[in-house]
Amino acid sequence: MKHSLLALAIVALSAPSFAADSNVEINPPAQGSVTQAQGLQAWARVYEVASHPRCSNCHTGESDRPMWSGPSYGKTRPHGMNIRAGASRMGVETVACQTCHSTSEHTQDTNHAAPRVDMAWRLAPVEADWFGKSSHEICEQLRDPATNGDRTIMQLAEHLDHDLILHWAWNPGPGREAAPYSLQEHINDLLAWGAADTPCPEPESK
Repeated sequence: MKHSLLALAIVALSAPSFAADSNVEINPPAQGSVTQAQGLQAWARVYEVASHPRCSNCHTGESDRPMWSGPSYGKTRPHGMNIRAGASRMGVETVACQTCHSTSEHTQDTNHAAPRVDMAWRLAPVEADWFGKSSHEICEQLRDPATNGDRTIMQLAEHLDHDLILHWAWNPGPGREAAPYSLQEHINDLLAWGAADTPCPEPESK
């Protein structure tokens, strides 16, 4: 039974994404038309989104525990109730994320209710581990196909457009701070960073 559930989770994770936000446009600037300085400015805004609790709380890498952080949680700590996402990243080995992160309409409008989207709630893949990491570290991860899902920058932008669980970051329901900027602005910044040949900031001094 455990292996069957894990197989179902793997299928769900590899399934095509659900409907996109029809208002989002993906128009990359011509390669080289964005200077390195402009690319670094665009990256700084991308990092603001990636490191925001609405995004980073589920980017916990080899840890299978989502995090609770940000203004609404007080101190930073692992998800309460000893929630574990398991190897499936969806909790199917113990309690599936969807048990609480349901598709029930009322959960989106109830203050501090478990967030939901109309697709399987889950942690990010293990290689997308960036909770608490620096701008330089996440930048290196996102431009490396080995740690970004083997995607080009254009494919990363398309992933942002099509994956509804990512859209939730800008519409998280009452009682939660939304990710900065907008989905369209975030995609625009990602594409500008790509057109500048994905420059990364210098590592922070220890």
